[in-house]
Formats: sequence, C-alpha cells, structure tokens
Amino acid sequence: MEDSYNKAGVLVQALPYIQRYTNKTIVVKYGGNAMVSGELKDAVISDIVLLSLVGIHVVLVHGGGPEISQMLDKIGKQSRFVNGLRYTDAETMDIVQMVLSGKVNKDLVSLIQKKGGSAVGLCGLDGSLIQAKKLEEPGVDYGYVGEITDVNIAPIVDALEDGYIPVVATVAEGVDDDCCYNINADTAAAKIAEALGALKVVLLTDVRGVLRDAADEASLISVIRAGEVDLLKRDGVIKGGMIPKIDCCVNALRGGVGRAYIIDGRVPHSILVEMLTDEGIGTMIVGDKDALK
Repeated sequence: MEDSYNKAGVLVQALPYIQRYTNKTIVVKYGGNAMVSGELKDAVISDIVLLSLVGIHVVLVHGGGPEISQMLDKIGKQSRFVNGLRYTDAETMDIVQMVLSGKVNKDLVSLIQKKGGSAVGLCGLDGSLIQAKKLEEPGVDYGYVGEITDVNIAPIVDALEDGYIPVVATVAEGVDDDCCYNINADTAAAKIAEALGALKVVLLTDVRGVLRDAADEASLISVIRAGEVDLLKRDGVIKGGMIPKIDCCVNALRGGVGRAYIIDGRVPHSILVEMLTDEGIGTMIVGDKDALK
C-alpha cells in the first residue's frame, strides 16, 4: 500500500509540469552511454514516449559515435578525433551517413513504436532540414565536418502536426559543395530547438552535469545563468568537452529557447526526473533575468 501511495505522489508532483508543457515543444539530444546500454536505451525511449503521450511535442536528435567507431573498426579504419570532433574524410563520411541515417535512426524509430509511440525518421538531407558549410578554423582540418548555416523546420513541424515523434540524424546537406557534412549532435539539437522556438533543449551526457569540482559528483551546479558562464570558464569549472555543450545551450537561449539542460544519460529515466519533478537531476542553464519558479 505504501508503494502505491508513493507512486500516486509522484504522479501528483508531475501533474503541474505536464499541464505547463502540454502542446509545447522540447528537443532532446540523445547520445553517449545511454545509446550503448540496452537498459538505458529502454529507459530513454520510454521517457520520450511517455512525454509524447501526455501531449508534449518531443523532437529526438541523435548521434551515434560508438556505432560509427564499430563500423570503422570492421573495415579496418581507425577513428581519429580533432579538438573533440571526429575527423571525417570522404570514406568516413559515407560510413557516418550509412550508420546515422540508416541503422541507428531506424532502430530508434522501431524502438519508439514498440513502446507504443509513433515516430518518423529524418536526417538533415530530408527537405534540406539541416544545411551546412565546411567547418573551418585556422590551421585545423576536420574534413567533412560541417557548421550549420540554416535549419528548415518544415519536415519536423509536419511530423509533429501529424502526431509523430521526429527522430533526426545529424547529417547535413552541404551548401558550399556537392557533399554531405557530419554535424555535432549537441550543436544540431540546439540549432533545431532555436529554429523551432522550443520551450526546452535537453542534452543527455555521460556526466551528472556541470561540476564545481570535477572529482566530486556531489559538487553539481544545479542552475547556471548565461551571464555566469564566462566566469566559470575562467575559473576552470567549465572546461574541456563541457565548453561546447554549454556554448550550445547559451546560444540556444539567446536564440529564443526557454531553458537548456545538461543531464546524466547514465541514470535511468533522467529525462522524466528533470522534466517532471521539483528536484531535477542535472544542470539547468537559464537566461540572466529568467525567474527560476
């Protein structure tokens, strides 16, 4: 009986959040360990389907780094990274497109439908959804890694209006050359959220969030205002691979997205905990004047 009361309490706590978010759009970036573990994948997809079934418009943007690396291993090609981004030559780009837009994307669509949701798979090439040019930095060659120049939300909006969960693979259409580009999934999720005017963008990662002390997971910073980011960078709190994630979140906020979250994809049902409970679970990034209640 006590367990039933606890479950009822959880539902009651979730109700005002469901009411607040119904008919609103959220973008979830899915990647990392949560894509590798069968248990975590099951939990993430269950969360996505539940949010959709209670009337929240969910857009799922996914990476697939481990699967790409596995396929490259099979053909005897070594994965190489430059400044945290996968160096993508022509052969690797073919593998990226095949794995992301093919197997990974369709596996996720299938899993959503087995969980009782309705999904449609898309990639940046469909309807010119994601357009990009070659990412260029002085003295650095990333190969066919792209910088997003435009997002055409029409395919996503059409899918949402028809009751589907859009599942988006981050392969982009080149605007400066007759080619495809590999796009960082965090960046793509933030840009798509901005183009949609989404209420929230959620980045699933392999850490708890932003930690004040990287060696102490209890030092999680629950809320960061956009204006605090530069100071946290100077103090070395935000560093390494967390810098581009935070920058994506801040850019999304400046582009009109309501709030951004970096949460731990290693924790089952972390999306629901962050979205539908008072406590939350990761780091929330908000505007400087945003009220926290």
